[in-house]
Amino acid sequence: MPDIIEIVISALLVIAGLFGLIGSYGMIKLRDTMQRLHAPTKATTIGIGSVLIASLLHNYAVQGHLSFHELLITLFLFLTAPITANFIAKTYMAKHVAEDEVPDSGRDYGWTVYDDPPMSAPDPVTDPKE
Repeated sequence: MPDIIEIVISALLVIAGLFGLIGSYGMIKLRDTMQRLHAPTKATTIGIGSVLIASLLHNYAVQGHLSFHELLITLFLFLTAPITANFIAKTYMAKHVAEDEVPDSGRDYGWTVYDDPPMSAPDPVTDPKE
């Protein structure tokens, strides 16, 4: 295996270890759920993504072909971690934040989960006027 590939793989594994350590430290030290949400999301996307990319490069260097399993897992993590964090944040806000504390979005309708979207115009076919 060429030296440059070994250096890149080693760097990716060190980055993954650092992000895993920082993410676990953040889970312990951060007080609030919204603060804690940031730590595992970064640890997942950057840390585990770095391990999977290092594994992908290692398989390519040793066996001569790419392993699509690692690529698919990496893409899945990069797509699902932010969406999951968004759902957790919305659930937390809907449960713990009072409506008078919600920031103004500057739009016709409210901010995320608090208000209904604007009503559309009535359909003249289904809702005829009397």
